[in-house]
Amino acid sequence: MRGFEESEPLTGFLTTVPDGPTQLRALNLTEGSALLHWKPPQTPVDTYDVKVTASGAPSLQGSAPGSAVDYPLHGLELHTNYTATLRGLRGPNLTSPASITFTTGLEAPQDLEAKEVTPRTVLLTWTAPQVPPTGYLITFNTPGGQTQEILLPGGVTSHRLQGLFPSTPYSAWLRAMWGESFTPPVSTSFTTGGLRIPFPRDCGEEMQNGVSTSRTTTIFLNGNRERPLNVFCDMETDGGGWLVFQRRMDGKTDFWRDWEDYAHGFGNISGEFWLGNEALHSLTKAGDYSLRVDLRAGEEAVFAQYESFQVDSAAEHYRLHLEGYHGTAGDSMSYHSGSVFSARDRDPNNLLISCAVSYRGAWWYRNCHYANLNGLYGSTLDHQGVSWYYWKGFEFSVPFTEMKLRPRSFRPPGRGG
Repeated sequence: MRGFEESEPLTGFLTTVPDGPTQLRALNLTEGSALLHWKPPQTPVDTYDVKVTASGAPSLQGSAPGSAVDYPLHGLELHTNYTATLRGLRGPNLTSPASITFTTGLEAPQDLEAKEVTPRTVLLTWTAPQVPPTGYLITFNTPGGQTQEILLPGGVTSHRLQGLFPSTPYSAWLRAMWGESFTPPVSTSFTTGGLRIPFPRDCGEEMQNGVSTSRTTTIFLNGNRERPLNVFCDMETDGGGWLVFQRRMDGKTDFWRDWEDYAHGFGNISGEFWLGNEALHSLTKAGDYSLRVDLRAGEEAVFAQYESFQVDSAAEHYRLHLEGYHGTAGDSMSYHSGSVFSARDRDPNNLLISCAVSYRGAWWYRNCHYANLNGLYGSTLDHQGVSWYYWKGFEFSVPFTEMKLRPRSFRPPGRGG
């Protein structure tokens, strides 16, 4: 436009290249063959165009239907570097290409064996190729029909699979990798060992399976194999069988968090963490549980135990129910029984000033607290620390806390009852 005179508009056409296949790999490499495998584009194509070239060797060209995700290559020459290029054809348009370079005749690992088979773990060992690979790919199928893949560095010759189901047959496959090129797989099969309780609901049942040392493990909510939950089991305190759901020990984990964090849990179960209110509800609605709180400061150690412990659902704001105190720490929790859970961004009590905000925690506040175990670590000001009033008052922040639960009916092995 010049002054009040308007020029003719410029017109033209812009053609974009359709999205193409991705994640092209060369699998099952042998002396003279390979299998190309790829992830198809989001928009379907009519056919694929495959070209394979190498210096000093005949080129190969072919096509595959649009529904394909594999293309076999035959007649390759031994110990030759090839480049494969794959494009989709959609109408008259070619998609963006995917390419890969691979070498024929790569040696596969040998002697894959399953050793040290337990109910939940197995040690896979193998003999490495003479030429060290850049990595390995382990593949195994879960009982639910899903496939899991584990990438390993090229320098290893063993790997322990964990989190397996007891009394379950498995098959595992191992491939060596050089970049995006993979050897044919070697395989092995095994069946995991049996357990008295294959899918323990809590640490009490885990102890019945013969576990006697404190450690992280997997339990199954309501005994349902489809609902695994990683937990820490205290198998030593007061006969063991305790499932730890809260720990403060060094202040490295931030507990000043929102409602959703507390609902679903956070932290490291080997360090500081909160297991999650959803998990607490699922656990305690399925049976009768006791609560234990362990507190330590230097050489001092005290505990509070409650015979009955239950956490309601999210619809009830994770309301706390407990009774039956005994212990050496003093009863700072009974005051909170019947209270709903509140966090800095949600206060179901609708108080004028939120207890969670005032005392920098998330808890079953009433008006407001005698215990604040999710408060600010190390704080001695304004009742905001990790406090247990009937042991150290409001202005002392307890350095170590653990909250844990176990079935009321629990009896340590060998004690009868």
